[in-house]
Amino acid sequence: MFLGVTTLNLDAKGRLAIPAKHRESLAECCGSRVAVTLNPLSKDKCLWLYPDNEWRDVALKLSRLPAMDAKSQALKRLLLGHAAELELDAQGRILLSNELRSYAELGKRVVLVGQVNKFEIWDEEVWQGNRERWRDVLADDAAGLSEQLGEITL
Repeated sequence: MFLGVTTLNLDAKGRLAIPAKHRESLAECCGSRVAVTLNPLSKDKCLWLYPDNEWRDVALKLSRLPAMDAKSQALKRLLLGHAAELELDAQGRILLSNELRSYAELGKRVVLVGQVNKFEIWDEEVWQGNRERWRDVLADDAAGLSEQLGEITL
């Protein structure tokens, strides 16, 4: 499970060092192979980092979407078309392409956010601004939570 928020630096080449506690988990579950792609939601400009085993499941599900459906095609083009399959180097780093860094507007300081089966990679300032917005969304719409969320005991 990937949990927690970690603030990290991107180096001048666009390399991101994965924290040691997550490196061990990635080595065990997927031989340190990952896939990074963009988050297709327009308001959430971040990247998604999947362990290879999780990514293969996601990619297979996406490949089964209808070829003649415009939304399915758009989703496949964004997620599969922008995906980069990577392997952690000897120092536990991955190299994020210029295109992916540009899409997510990543600066020098980034935030790695665990989401159980994947990570999100955010620019630190964007993350902080969105965090407040998300808290407001939950506070404003607490009575209108979906049925599924209503069944969760926190």
